[in-house]
Amino acid sequence: MIATVKGTRDILPPESFVWNRVEAVAREVFHSFGYGEIRTPLMEPTELFTRGIGEDTDIVNKEMYTFPDKKGRSLTLRPEGTAPVARAYISNNMQTLPHPLRLYYIGPMFRYERPQKGRYRQFFQIGAEILGPEEPAADVEMFSLLVDFLNRLEFTDLAVGLNSVGCEACRPGYRAALQAVLQEHKGELCVDCVRRIDTNPLRVLDCKEAGCQPVKKLLPSIGGHLCETCSAHLRFVEEGLNALKIRFELNDRLVRGLDYYTRTVFEVVSGRLGAQNAICGGGRYDRLISDLGGPKVPGIGFAIGQDRLIEILPESFKAKVKPGLDYFIVPVSPNELLPAFELAAKLREQGRSAGVALDGKGLKKGLKFAAATGAVSALILGEEEIKNGEVVVKNLATGEQVKKKIDEL
Repeated sequence: MIATVKGTRDILPPESFVWNRVEAVAREVFHSFGYGEIRTPLMEPTELFTRGIGEDTDIVNKEMYTFPDKKGRSLTLRPEGTAPVARAYISNNMQTLPHPLRLYYIGPMFRYERPQKGRYRQFFQIGAEILGPEEPAADVEMFSLLVDFLNRLEFTDLAVGLNSVGCEACRPGYRAALQAVLQEHKGELCVDCVRRIDTNPLRVLDCKEAGCQPVKKLLPSIGGHLCETCSAHLRFVEEGLNALKIRFELNDRLVRGLDYYTRTVFEVVSGRLGAQNAICGGGRYDRLISDLGGPKVPGIGFAIGQDRLIEILPESFKAKVKPGLDYFIVPVSPNELLPAFELAAKLREQGRSAGVALDGKGLKKGLKFAAATGAVSALILGEEEIKNGEVVVKNLATGEQVKKKIDEL
């Protein structure tokens, strides 16, 4: 038997119906805010991620699926969605389009990491980006979009964390303050954090190793190092979230695992996922497009881990997802098969879903299969019913049967 690759899985009905409904809600919400869908390739030049995400990040160092093609060019299966959107912006000369430019994506990503609850090597993300404005109002809109989507999925117990990681003006001072403390406690840090002292000390704040936690408590807060522009930006975001009645907590230890973030960073966590509890993260990336060779275009976005999201999806939402057909047509004998197909076609033209028992081997077997499909009603079609333009409608939940004219369905 050929098994699935480690860290991947098959998503089968009826679970796939839940996935489809979540994606449908995402599209409904994004469209209501004026966002358009962008679809980028599954593989990109490796340079896009080393330059865009950062060479010292765990994603680039440890987790990317990178391989040479037949001409020796280094390609990588996309590990996240924002850098490909930035590349597409440059490649397609999207600066000529009206701005702000609002985009969203839904699709698979790939990272070589240890599979665990809600985390896979092929995983799926739902993400949104707004490109163009540097004003904090864009940050507030992004939060509004995210919370609207999660509310539509009937979540009530999620926590939103917010922070600022500063900009080119104020981050060097904070970086130096971090390095000073980290150098004093270098011997207490894990191997990765020792390396990060020189390359990216902010990433120490995101380390989950138990031995690094006491040192993290000694590190200074970024709040005291923000320039006035970054402080004002953060204050506006806080005021906007309060105005929209979006609950959040300031977390001065919150950083994201990607180097392109500036100023606003945030995440949404759930207590139902264990230590790796984030289902969504995002932030502002005002330098990413220019760092990749494009124009200076600020941006902000988020990405939701769809696998984790569905893992903790409220039962109240899942209960409303109806995977079954509206009607399952049961021909009493093979003689009624073609009329059954005609009836199914008419029902579908009217916007109903309908299936047909293909073997025509009798009522009992047909009804049993109809119930197994999760259909709401079975339509029994025999010789007498066809002659009278009728059908027997059986409610598969209650067992109630009633004859109806076909035109009344």
